[in-house]
Amino acid sequence: MIVVGRFSFPHEAHIAKANLESAGIESFIADEYTINMQWLYSNAIGGVRLMVNEADEAEAINILQADFSEALDDTEVCEDTCPHCGGIELVPHTKGKQPAFLVFILLGFPLFFYRQGYKCNSCGEFSEKL
Repeated sequence: MIVVGRFSFPHEAHIAKANLESAGIESFIADEYTINMQWLYSNAIGGVRLMVNEADEAEAINILQADFSEALDDTEVCEDTCPHCGGIELVPHTKGKQPAFLVFILLGFPLFFYRQGYKCNSCGEFSEKL
């Protein structure tokens, strides 16, 4: 077995392994469980290793180095608009997060009275759904 890739975290190695398996190349992930138990050891032991058979080394390296960004279809862009002003500058926002944190600090247990939604940078209004 030959190492064709090293990754800091196991999930990165699994993505690469799935990419190789879709091309019919059998691969093996080494040191995955060690990194899962103590992720601080990742740099010390060389990360999570993705290994393939010697015969598949060149093809595996080509697949892992390939750029598939051209395959993405970016012609259809969905732009949500603010229901209040029609602006398109929406950002994810959690309303009531600071008061919830203060209650947690003062009482020692959380009271979850915050809401997830979007805040418009144009008008400053908050909306839960678009």
